Amino acid sequence: MISKGMVQTINKQINNEMYSAYLYMAMSADCSSKGLNGFAKWFMVQYHEEMFHAMKMYNYLLDQGEAVHLQEIKEPPKTFTSVKEMFEKTLEHEKFVTKSIHEIANLAQKEQDHATYTFIQWYVTEQIEEEKNDMEILQRLTLAGESGPGLFMLDSALGARALTVQTDFSVGVPISANG
Repeated sequence: MISKGMVQTINKQINNEMYSAYLYMAMSADCSSKGLNGFAKWFMVQYHEEMFHAMKMYNYLLDQGEAVHLQEIKEPPKTFTSVKEMFEKTLEHEKFVTKSIHEIANLAQKEQDHATYTFIQWYVTEQIEEEKNDMEILQRLTLAGESGPGLFMLDSALGARALTVQTDFSVGVPISANG
């Protein structure tokens, strides 16, 4: 059985995931406006991943017989000074998300909510990957520089990123640990 406090916490996390999607959509738009189409694609794929994360939680609450309470999503920044700034903000934001996921895991342990604790472990593991990817891209930006051939090559490399998550939520979203 899931507590009302846990329902509230997961609803808050749905909002965090939706804001993440908004943030990455804004970054994608800014990159597109600057002709950095590879970076734009990378951020748009990230947008879809965050929407998938939100929908997994949405379905988890519904599967638990609980209500989803969508909240206002704050407006993300519209422009950024550089691609490096975007990835610094991305890493900072993902660390915030990691902290909030850990808070859900801690609450689940405290409440002995085994179902939610098991469910949230997928996100714990996912956040390791999220932060690692951002750190690696920041390292590449430092090595390649933020202009000229290095930036062009990194833009091309990130443009090869493929979408690997489900985007049609009308068919439901699996909440299992592997999906």
